[in-house]
Amino acid sequence: MSRLRANFLLLLAGAVWGMGFVAQSTAMGALGPWTFVAVRFALAALTLLPFAWFESRRAARPLPRATLGGFLLIGAALFVAAITQQIGIVTTTVTNSGFLTGLYVVLTPVLALLFLKHRPHWVVWPAALAAFCGIVLLGGGSLSALGPGDIWTIVCALFWALQILFVGVFSGSSNRPYMLSFVQFAVTALLAAIGAVLLETPTAAAVAAVWPEIVYGGVFSSGLAFTLQVLGQGHTSAAQASIFLSSESLFAALFGGLVLGERIAPIGFLGCALIFAAMLAVELVPLILPKERNRASSPRRATG
Repeated sequence: MSRLRANFLLLLAGAVWGMGFVAQSTAMGALGPWTFVAVRFALAALTLLPFAWFESRRAARPLPRATLGGFLLIGAALFVAAITQQIGIVTTTVTNSGFLTGLYVVLTPVLALLFLKHRPHWVVWPAALAAFCGIVLLGGGSLSALGPGDIWTIVCALFWALQILFVGVFSGSSNRPYMLSFVQFAVTALLAAIGAVLLETPTAAAVAAVWPEIVYGGVFSSGLAFTLQVLGQGHTSAAQASIFLSSESLFAALFGGLVLGERIAPIGFLGCALIFAAMLAVELVPLILPKERNRASSPRRATG
């Protein structure tokens, strides 16, 4: 798969996540965050199960234990990111949540450098900063005082960055994208279900009341979009992937306008332009400056 096609898959994942933010927010009127995350990712795991089974049947050899351990690690990072984001959405403003979640676009290349000692192409650094500034402007350019929900969302951003980083490490080498997706969904669903039983009182009626949001969140926003992320990150770097995935802010604003009648402030259009410019930069600059591109870490390793 070419890097251009891989980045298109990541962009498509961002589009699906952008629409998912609407479903994710409205479902909180009937369900607690632990129950929503558990049901959402259980449905995602069921969606990927036949694909993972067929992939395993065609595999030349069983999945190595070390690789399975990596998939479980990805699932743990996804669980913490998903549950902290969902708790944050309940207790903070939508504007703050969008700003602070977007921190992963800056954290991903930093963590790749600190933990994996891989230096991204130099254009990733200004592009990551431009993408985050674009997210801030897209939300109106202001951030209210930090509260408990904002702290949850900052933790969420850290673990989104770790999930992106871990997917980059294991997706390219394992060549088992559907099994990776299934395992991370199953781990997240199991851990969230334990929390739901201990901390909430989930009922079938409450789940049924928001079934459209759950179906979209489970089948599309999780099953489809996270699998697109895994497929795309097998052929590009984690740092570049985080920039393309940050397009979810653009699509969230678009779908918010189409579905909920929300409007983008004039300064938000500048934010859109910055995010779009960042995506173009990480795609085109390495082609224009091939010597600089070759100094970056290998795209197949996808470790930032």
